[in-house]
Amino acid sequence: MTKLIEVHATSDILPEYRNTPIGLLLEYHNLNKTFCKYDQAQLLIGMCMDNRKNLWIPENFAFIIRSGGANLFYHEFQVSYAIAVGDLRYIALIGHNKCGMVGLEERKKEFISGLVKNAGWKEESAKNHFENLSPFFEIGDAIEFLVAEANRLRKRYPNIKVAPLYFNVDTGKIAQIQA
Repeated sequence: MTKLIEVHATSDILPEYRNTPIGLLLEYHNLNKTFCKYDQAQLLIGMCMDNRKNLWIPENFAFIIRSGGANLFYHEFQVSYAIAVGDLRYIALIGHNKCGMVGLEERKKEFISGLVKNAGWKEESAKNHFENLSPFFEIGDAIEFLVAEANRLRKRYPNIKVAPLYFNVDTGKIAQIQA
């Protein structure tokens, strides 16, 4: 059973994230912890490209990869680079409610007409573009996707702690996902 665990106090942070950069992320963002100074990144944050999400974290605290739905599959080289060269041991995957990568088929007409109007594409090319690529980016249920993506990354990088997190665009707060 998957559930969201909100963070209103440090005691709400799951034990596996306490005293880690993931716990610090939750403390900075949700609890307004006073920023510390960082000379190098402490974790990698993979989050959706949605413009409604801004994080409250110190400078140099994290590498951030933004991708639709927080899907890092097509960004594995960057993930590997952050782990190998950035010497990281933690990944926070942050998805959110009201995500545009959920229910892409419902936006097909809007997508096609937007490419025709804004990018100057021919309608047939825009339609083919959507039909060929949207299956790679549709995430279905955002929370279920985050759990699955976290599990995929854990298998790929077994020594890395991966935390699926959920940003509520209405409250601006991040919750933990416990699967």
